[in-house]
Amino acid sequence: MTGRDPVRERRREADRCLDPWMPSARHAEITMELHLNRIGAGDRQPDWVAAAVAGFAAGAVLMILELAWTASTGSNGPWRTSQLVAALTLGQGVLSPPAHVFSFGLVGVALITHYVLGVVFGLVLGAIIAAWPTEPDVGRSLAIGGGFGVLLYLLNFHVLTPVVPWFAEMRGWSTLIGHLVFGMAAALLYVLLARAPAMRGR
Repeated sequence: MTGRDPVRERRREADRCLDPWMPSARHAEITMELHLNRIGAGDRQPDWVAAAVAGFAAGAVLMILELAWTASTGSNGPWRTSQLVAALTLGQGVLSPPAHVFSFGLVGVALITHYVLGVVFGLVLGAIIAAWPTEPDVGRSLAIGGGFGVLLYLLNFHVLTPVVPWFAEMRGWSTLIGHLVFGMAAALLYVLLARAPAMRGR
């Protein structure tokens, strides 16, 4: 014996709402509930603008954490993280100069690279949240974002180090915590900024 399907039961009740004697308010209520159930079942589309903004803002949070940590504990100089990130765009040649000296060009390239990656990762996270089987609340979204941040850390600083070997220098608890915060911040901002599907075409 199988249990009753609540969505199917609601559809049957909505059909009965065609009865002219049933109040129109009740018909509207059931129709809205069916719409929400359909959205919760996986019909949601990502809000790409919200995802991009969330990734950009969370990238700024991560950048501040990385700079603060490097400036307070790094023996290689406060701009070492900027060198490591800029090397993704400029090549390994930028890793040799001392990181105690500020370079406007190098830091500028590092910022652009960092924010572009933040936006890309924000878009990926937004797609994951939108594809979740049920509508994530704030707590569940933070959990999804935290897990995403941990996976991002493992990908960047362990899986991809054969391709970008200088990233191995950034392995450690501080970088892991920073990426955990990045994922949670991006997920929270996405949930707060994402518009209802009906608003996205306006």
